[in-house]
Amino acid sequence: MAADATSSVYSQNLKGDLNAPYINAENVQSNMKVIYYSRTFMSIVGGIIAGILGFTGLTGFIFYFLVMAVTSVGLTAKSFVLFWTFAYDIVHIF
Repeated sequence: MAADATSSVYSQNLKGDLNAPYINAENVQSNMKVIYYSRTFMSIVGGIIAGILGFTGLTGFIFYFLVMAVTSVGLTAKSFVLFWTFAYDIVHIF
């Protein structure tokens, strides 16, 4: 997904002189949908792999937990890298 100028935090004038940041609800909804589909896809892949490897009972549950933990860390790391590079650019380039 490419980012454009209309897809992040905006500054909006409220009652004349106050600037308050707000978040575009459509973009938040789109991001939540992508995260939901990513988690669903990884659940399916994790279930297929657990079935092929023959994990049952507690072992299967632990494998599912690990797959979902890795997925959550991956999604968080993507956001972390975005803001890390953004902050680095602001401090060291500008």
